Amino acid sequence: MVFAYPFRVFFLSAAMLAALVVPAWLALLLHDAHAPLAFAPLHWHQHEMLFGFLHAAIAGFLLTAVCAWTGTERLHGAPLAALWLVWLAGRVLMAVGAGAPAWLVHAVDLAFLPLVMLDAGRRIWQARQHRQLIVLAVLGALWAMELGFHLDPAGPHARGALLAAMLLMLVIGGRITPAFSGNWLRLRGTDPGRVEVKPWLERLTLGAVAAVVVTQVAAVPAGVSAVAAVLAAAASLMRLVLWRGWLVRAEPLLWILHLALAWIPLALLLLAAAELGYVPASAWVHAAGAGAMGSLTLGVMARVALGHTGRPLTLPAGMTAAFVLMLAAGVARVLTTLQALPWRAGLVAAAVLWTAALLIFLVRYVPVLTRPRVDGTPG
Repeated sequence: MVFAYPFRVFFLSAAMLAALVVPAWLALLLHDAHAPLAFAPLHWHQHEMLFGFLHAAIAGFLLTAVCAWTGTERLHGAPLAALWLVWLAGRVLMAVGAGAPAWLVHAVDLAFLPLVMLDAGRRIWQARQHRQLIVLAVLGALWAMELGFHLDPAGPHARGALLAAMLLMLVIGGRITPAFSGNWLRLRGTDPGRVEVKPWLERLTLGAVAAVVVTQVAAVPAGVSAVAAVLAAAASLMRLVLWRGWLVRAEPLLWILHLALAWIPLALLLLAAAELGYVPASAWVHAAGAGAMGSLTLGVMARVALGHTGRPLTLPAGMTAAFVLMLAAGVARVLTTLQALPWRAGLVAAAVLWTAALLIFLVRYVPVLTRPRVDGTPG
């Protein structure tokens, strides 16, 4: 059943990996433990969060959504299992590949995202839905950052990948968040037009964040990068305000999306401050990673799993607490970086909050993701 639809196996895998990697990284950091990792511990942690956890979440969402966008048959069965095994092989080699040939580690790990793009791309091309090509373009940039990371883990590619991930979150979030919010308001007799989407602002936001990606990968003056980050933050915050997230505050499946995306302008402002030397560079990294990426991924997985298994969009018991815990994990991690919390206690608190949120998700959603649709239809 887990190979009946991409979201099933990849959402389970993303949550399990994220719930394991953070405690494992903390053990390596605090206890100076040793493991046969393919990269140094810090680079392994960065890689698995950016290219292990995130790639699984992307595959689960994109390969599910693209079927709805294009009206094509879902990827399932043996082909889906084979794709998942490629992802899994990458995780195994990252964890125990210290003695493996470097070319093998690189080749296996780098194979996954292009395969996802190939499956999604052929559907988009056949359906002539050129509007969706921006998603593939951002994924291409993300893969380029992953390639650069493999060649030089200490280089700027982790930062570039995180910014590319933010760009992808803005693209996907810009489609689903106002649409879902407007539909929710309509069903309750409220004017959905109060959720405003300005095409010019969408283009400005995405273009501004793309410019920030370039400034972080290329050698540009810190002041230029800071200005670009401030402009991108202002644009992303403006679009979020126009969506009026406070109107959907009664629905956790919606407010989590708005709050997750609110981390992005904060991360961009912290990036600008870091470029000017006011805060550590890791502050924006954790606002974007533990904050935006963690919260948005959890919120999207929770909603998609319900909708695509034929269940009502009613959040299972305990999941509101999981959303709060995930948001709190981001806050704790950023405050620790800013030295507002003691280093060791802050790290432990953030890791416990993060892991608890994902464990709640797994407890509540393993039955959802491993059982047939409640309406009896395939998938």
